[in-house]
Amino acid sequence: MSLLDPRPSPVHESVLLPTALPPLPAALPPPAGPGPGRPQLWLVATAAHEETATRYAPLVLGPAELARADEFRRPTDRATYLCAHVGLRRVLGNHLGVAPRTVSVARAPCPGCGGPHGRPVLRDGPLHFSLSHCEGLSLIAVAATPVGVDVEPVPDARTLLEAADVVHPLEAAELAALASPTRPAAFARVWTRKEAYLKGLGIGLGADPATEYVGAGPAPAAPAGWLLADIAVPPGHRAAVAVRREEVGGAGPD
Repeated sequence: MSLLDPRPSPVHESVLLPTALPPLPAALPPPAGPGPGRPQLWLVATAAHEETATRYAPLVLGPAELARADEFRRPTDRATYLCAHVGLRRVLGNHLGVAPRTVSVARAPCPGCGGPHGRPVLRDGPLHFSLSHCEGLSLIAVAATPVGVDVEPVPDARTLLEAADVVHPLEAAELAALASPTRPAAFARVWTRKEAYLKGLGIGLGADPATEYVGAGPAPAAPAGWLLADIAVPPGHRAAVAVRREEVGGAGPD
């Protein structure tokens, strides 16, 4: 699929291509309803959105989001946050047919403890969504079933050593078998797969990321009941999306 194609992507493909979100004030194309296992993926480059996202943020974001943006000390972090959250509200508003500022988002109960800090959900409507951002880049996923998305920069070798204990033993063996120059990118591939899955569950890093095996090879190993795929993103980054399989007779309880 083209980077400019807004149709949902089937997760049976090993690498998915996101749609480049057009900066404001451009209108988004009519939304294609995501089907089972077909998330809609949007890529938001901070450099392309920073000027307009900053200008339109007071008209798009709610008071809590604007206050959160003001807490960032580094201008680059503030810009990425604004671009990501303005982009998310635009995408959700487009799907729901409402003004972006009126989109109402809540938190689902945490599946681990039941507290009000699970994955973000819409108060009204059947859509599920996920947002991830790192410096300069954001990804948005919209799906018909619970979904998680993650994007990360490829770490340096020192960070890789410090994070070695967060992967499954089989993944550690797979990473160790690789040539040293290729390990950081492979680790980022493993990590984004794990975090996308844990975000889709709604528990995030409250669960031990070393428990579930997602694989370090080119094709991800999806946990039972989930579809997992890598996402094509700019060089120096890795990304992945996890979508819950639709159960026979419906999507099942959240």
